[in-house]
Amino acid sequence: MELTHFDESGKAIMVDVTEKQDTEREAVAVGKITVSQAVYDAVEQGTVGKGDVLGVATTAGIMGAKRTSELIPMCHILPITSCRIRFEKNPRELAFYCYCTVKVTGKTGVEMEALTGVSIALLTVYDMCKALDKSMEIGEIYLQRKTGGKSGVVENRKKSDGGSL
Repeated sequence: MELTHFDESGKAIMVDVTEKQDTEREAVAVGKITVSQAVYDAVEQGTVGKGDVLGVATTAGIMGAKRTSELIPMCHILPITSCRIRFEKNPRELAFYCYCTVKVTGKTGVEMEALTGVSIALLTVYDMCKALDKSMEIGEIYLQRKTGGKSGVVENRKKSDGGSL
C-alpha cells in the first residue's frame, strides 16, 4: 500500500481529494480508562467535585472530534453530520469504555475524528478525577469500525472492548 501523505520528494502534504466522490462514511473508535475503586464509585455516585464526569466528557469528546483538523496537521476539515459519545461502565475492571461514532458525507473518512473524540473524552475523565487519583490509565484506543469510501467496511474487533458497538 502506498502512503499518500508525501509528495515525490518525500515532503509531507495534505492528500488531494478533489476528484473523489462524496460517500456516506462512518467511524467508531473505542478506548478505556482504568481507575481506582474510589474514582469509580465517585463517578458512579455523581460525587466528583467538578460535576457530572461522563456528561462533561461526552461534550468534550464531541468538541474534540469537531476540531480534529486543528490538531492533526494533514487532516481535512470535514462537515461532520453526526457525532455520538457513549460510555460503558465496567465495575469488574474498574474501567469506563468510551465509544465515539462520527458520520459525514464527504470525500474522506472520519477515522481521525472518532479517535480524537475518544481520546479527548477520556482525557476529560482523567482531568475531572485527578484530584482523587493520579494513577488512572488511559489506553486501548483504536478504530473499531469504519464504513464508506474505497476500502468499504473495515472492522477491528478486540476482546478488550466488551464486544459491543
